[in-house]
Amino acid sequence: MPRWLPLLGGVLGSTTVGLLLYAFSVFIKPLRAQFGWSATEISLGYAIVCLVVGLMTFPAGRLSDRFGPRIVVVIGGVILGIGFFLTSTITTKYQLYLYYGLIAGFGGGMVYLPPIATAPKWWPDRRALATGLSVVGLGLGSFIMGPLATKMILVFGGALPVFRYVGIAMLIMAVGAGLCLKDPPPGYKPAGWTPPAPKEGRSKVTRDYTFGETIRTPQFWLLYLAYFGGSFAGLMVIGHIANHGILEMTKVLAAAKGVAVTALPVDAPELKAISMQASYAVSSLAAFNALSRVIIGVIADKIGTRVCFLVTFILQVIALLILFPAGNQVFLLCLAAIIIGWNYGSMFTLFPATCLQYYGPTAQGSNYGLLFTSWGLAGFAGPYMAGMLLDATKTYSAPFLVATVIVAISVIFLFIIKPPKKIAA
Repeated sequence: MPRWLPLLGGVLGSTTVGLLLYAFSVFIKPLRAQFGWSATEISLGYAIVCLVVGLMTFPAGRLSDRFGPRIVVVIGGVILGIGFFLTSTITTKYQLYLYYGLIAGFGGGMVYLPPIATAPKWWPDRRALATGLSVVGLGLGSFIMGPLATKMILVFGGALPVFRYVGIAMLIMAVGAGLCLKDPPPGYKPAGWTPPAPKEGRSKVTRDYTFGETIRTPQFWLLYLAYFGGSFAGLMVIGHIANHGILEMTKVLAAAKGVAVTALPVDAPELKAISMQASYAVSSLAAFNALSRVIIGVIADKIGTRVCFLVTFILQVIALLILFPAGNQVFLLCLAAIIIGWNYGSMFTLFPATCLQYYGPTAQGSNYGLLFTSWGLAGFAGPYMAGMLLDATKTYSAPFLVATVIVAISVIFLFIIKPPKKIAA
């Protein structure tokens, strides 16, 4: 099969998962208005879906290594589409947790991992770039979903119909992604490409790490902790940036009118305009989230992942510090979102590419599947903590400060990590 086809499968699959995950912040306000739930209660639904997607990647990777990626993604796509569609029928918060969080999240985890493990096997000459292309859809999905969902909410007068129509589209896209996937034959090399010779002083014949050997290296767990830190901050922002902009710009509007925020009519045209403006931050973050996944792959193939890691994580610390004061101006909010989106998206190329570089392709599905569970744990903790702190303080200053500190700690982990030793065959 042509080696560009698995890349197409990666784009379709990751776009589907992007639709599932990365525009949830636009649903917070309409769900609160319709059902009267708190930000913590709604954020728990997003936290559950992130946790389930993250934890499912490990068994999905193991199954992909054993049975091939196609069947895993097709089955996962059907489950994902059904769960997202059923979310359109919810009447209680527990149904939100079940349909969106558990069922759609279960399917999303099956769809996400296999393309990332498969596509780079077809591109040993451009592994980081292939990884970036296979995950670029996560950013594309959120870029599409942010303004699309906001517009549909305004047209339909609520959030639930969005889940119905988008759920059908997601099922079709995910099944199509699965049909594009297949592992290359053993020993595959693209025409005209010769593997680089080992560096002088190293064994000329080496083998890949097994899964059991991988998890016994300290480098793997340092990567795990750094992935958790970057994901904690990124998912907190993605889950709440639209609501942050709405809250802060609404305060400015109320102050200009000389009234309390609660005195503003819920159907005021200015509030609808603010909702659309806040969705621009979601789209800005999503666009650069998608763009960075490809561009950072090109850069990492030239200068290595270590330098890319340190630069992106340090920039993320700076961007998080300016995010809260930027919330009351749409331009500054979008600017902060662009920087955060770029840095967050870069992780999803750098971490799998580094895992592949350190441990080899043989057990990549299992290795990266386990590594990605850190994203799931962070996805549960970050958005849920943000909702709790928001309910307690009525602003996002505390959540964003916590995220800043955690990313700063991750910089230390990335600074001290070194590649593991090669294993002689």
